[in-house]
Amino acid sequence: MTDMIIIGAGPGGYKAAIHAAQNGLKVNIFEEGYVGGTCLNVGCIPTKTYVHSATFAEAIERQQQVVEQLRSGVETLLSHPNITLVCERASFVDAHTVETPSGQRFTAQNIIIATGSSAKLLPIPGIDDPRVLTSTELLQLKELPRRLCIVGAGVIGMEFASVFNRFGSEVTVIEFLKECLPMLDSDIAKRLRKLMEKRGVKFYMGAGVKGLTPNPSPVGEGNCNGEGCTVHFEQKGKELAVEADVILIATGRKANTEGLNLEAAGITLAPNGTIPVDDHFEVTPSNLPEGRLTERTVSPSGDDRGTLYAIGDVNGRQMLAHAAEYQGHHVINRILGIEDHIRFDIMPGAIFTEPEAANVGPSEDQLKEAGVAFECHKAFYRANGKALAMNETEGMLKLCCEPEEGRILSCHAFGPHAADLVQEVTTAMNLGATLRQLRDTVHIHPTLSEVLIEVN
Repeated sequence: MTDMIIIGAGPGGYKAAIHAAQNGLKVNIFEEGYVGGTCLNVGCIPTKTYVHSATFAEAIERQQQVVEQLRSGVETLLSHPNITLVCERASFVDAHTVETPSGQRFTAQNIIIATGSSAKLLPIPGIDDPRVLTSTELLQLKELPRRLCIVGAGVIGMEFASVFNRFGSEVTVIEFLKECLPMLDSDIAKRLRKLMEKRGVKFYMGAGVKGLTPNPSPVGEGNCNGEGCTVHFEQKGKELAVEADVILIATGRKANTEGLNLEAAGITLAPNGTIPVDDHFEVTPSNLPEGRLTERTVSPSGDDRGTLYAIGDVNGRQMLAHAAEYQGHHVINRILGIEDHIRFDIMPGAIFTEPEAANVGPSEDQLKEAGVAFECHKAFYRANGKALAMNETEGMLKLCCEPEEGRILSCHAFGPHAADLVQEVTTAMNLGATLRQLRDTVHIHPTLSEVLIEVN
């Protein structure tokens, strides 16, 4: 028996393994694909190489270089003497035992499920057309599509819309909701969308896709398979259609639980297909075998049924790489008996469009709906000296705080380095800082961070 089994070597899994190993625990970590998970191999890292590449050709070349370099770094970290990397799929035999397709069995007192998520496709006619891609396949294209239709205006859809518009593709975005980026303040989201429209991206908001049909067209540069495809959708009662050479489905993600044999561990999935967990990411007791200890223990002992945890996308709480990383860190701390003060209710996020957007805490609309008393303060990049010097004046920041410049509740922004500004506010929020204290903090001049103290 080892101290710990981790299923999945994405950001949550491999970071948890390293933290555990550095604190003396023996870890077996299982990964049937590449270490680093979706984020490193086919998600946020390769996508960001596209964001920071001048041309499509450059992006293709740099993507592989960056991914291989980072993957090699993760492999080196996992060579720690307390870590055994098993390059196979793991499935449950019972709540404390897993086995691999090759027949090996491994037992541990604590098991962390960190299998991540994958793209969720729409159940519509024509979805199996070869021109219909997820973000994984889109990143593997070797030819720039002349016409790209994106279904979904969430983070993935908006980032690819921005990137491929800059590369020269004709981009159309179809979104069921009335506004893009629902996690973002609606005012910020609308301004970002309007800016992208000025740059040539066509948006159809409040539109539902009904199906796709093949549309033979002449073979030409940028045409996938020499054919086009028509996307049929409805907007405000009208039947509309858009032709495209490539269709990206960016309508959300689903937890990767297939093949884990969760039933053997007594785990029942939630209706949305995720693994239910408590606030410490332990699989909820009601889903464990009858007789399982329900009392939380810091270092479980004597319970040969094992203690199960689920971190990252597979638990569906916060589908972000950094959320998975910190959830894993917290689980290891619990097992080691180390107290931490990670605030999972304060979780920043970023959207790397051009310009980028970011947020932490509830939006103005969400605060209103919750009946929370607050003040809203805004600032615009066009009034900031550094932004003017950079010729990057398109941007806005919104801070919400308790009345009379009290405790900061949230920050939503778009503009150059918006993620960096929101990260500063995240630190302040973790410390319970007020807007008045933020205003009293000296900021370097000239910097974009002065936007934070210029809100009114």
